[in-house]
Amino acid sequence: MIAAPQTNPSQSATDTPVIEIHGLHKAYGSLEVLKGVDLTAPRGHVISLIGSSGSGKSTLLRCCNLLEDSQQGEILFEGEAVRWKGQGLARHPADRAQVTRIRTNLSMVFQQFNLWSHMTILQNVMEAPVTVLKRDPAEVEAKAREYLAKVGIADKADAWPAMLSGGQQQRAAIARALCMEPRALLFDEPTSALDPELEQEVIRVIKSLAEEGRTMILVTHDMKLAADCSDHVIFLHQGRIEEQGPPSTLFGNPQTDRLRGFLSATS
Repeated sequence: MIAAPQTNPSQSATDTPVIEIHGLHKAYGSLEVLKGVDLTAPRGHVISLIGSSGSGKSTLLRCCNLLEDSQQGEILFEGEAVRWKGQGLARHPADRAQVTRIRTNLSMVFQQFNLWSHMTILQNVMEAPVTVLKRDPAEVEAKAREYLAKVGIADKADAWPAMLSGGQQQRAAIARALCMEPRALLFDEPTSALDPELEQEVIRVIKSLAEEGRTMILVTHDMKLAADCSDHVIFLHQGRIEEQGPPSTLFGNPQTDRLRGFLSATS
């Protein structure tokens, strides 16, 4: 008789990383953008992805959220592996219901705010929880107003997107992401479309979310933001991880010439 496997009483769901990626390869035709990348996002940690344009940062983030299909490697969400069919450039997720479930738990904030112009800010924030998650509209409205207050624009609930500044629109987009109550937030250069003054509004919100212990993966060109709020920083160069570690090490004592050159160019 084979004994049942023993469970570790100290192991719990909270020990399982929200996102794990192993050996990820991504190509567009003959152009290989990611060349075997690993990433782990433990619960409550902030992971920042830095690197020059074309290094694969945004592509990696989109692969996390299954907005892009990868050709090789493993992606796990809370320990559950994404199921695939096909190989190489023909590889796609095998289970669309699994993809939908994962995406609803990984809210993404893009460079461009992508707010619906025909809806008020409150309606924008409420739309996905009501239509996708089928939550009670009254409960969602209460949560939406709470998240608008959290990002500092409670007074803009009934405004139209065109009436808001870029910084306010991006904060509305963050409130929209939060209202899905996801397991993790994914930020793709959330401040790059803003001028410096408006950028600081959004940075303050992101830092406050990091202080709350939210799980986040952040693609950013702002080295100070990455240094201030990250638990772990990954420097990508030409589709590979060139260097990674805690921000104090990565920014304070870079080990490679490529990272030293990158930091020098961005300072």
